[in-house]
Amino acid sequence: MAGKLTITKEFHFSASHVLDRLPSWHKCARLHGHNYVVIMELSAPSSGLTEAGFVRDYGDLDGFKKWMDDTVDHRHLNDVMDISPSAEHLALWIYSEWVEKYPELVAVWVSETPKTWAIYRQEDSDESA
Repeated sequence: MAGKLTITKEFHFSASHVLDRLPSWHKCARLHGHNYVVIMELSAPSSGLTEAGFVRDYGDLDGFKKWMDDTVDHRHLNDVMDISPSAEHLALWIYSEWVEKYPELVAVWVSETPKTWAIYRQEDSDESA
């Protein structure tokens, strides 16, 4: 049977940022913070699961949780990232930092509020041709 299986795991952190490329009247141009939600999405072909039947063991994602706690939790994201810390850039940055460690990583979801999400999704190589 062909197809892919996908898993996700949700993480949380709190941080501040300033989006300084916005007009001064924009509320996000001022210092503010969020209680972020990050979802790591990993996928593998059904024929490529581990011997235990996993895309990846959820416990293997503990390294990401530790990195997140040490790197971004209760930090000012402008001091941590080399690019404007929008939710979109945060999703791309996290993906870029972790795809080598987790080759099954296909998307990173970032939420600043319960109603908003930014998603960076890897393009399938066969779709971009």
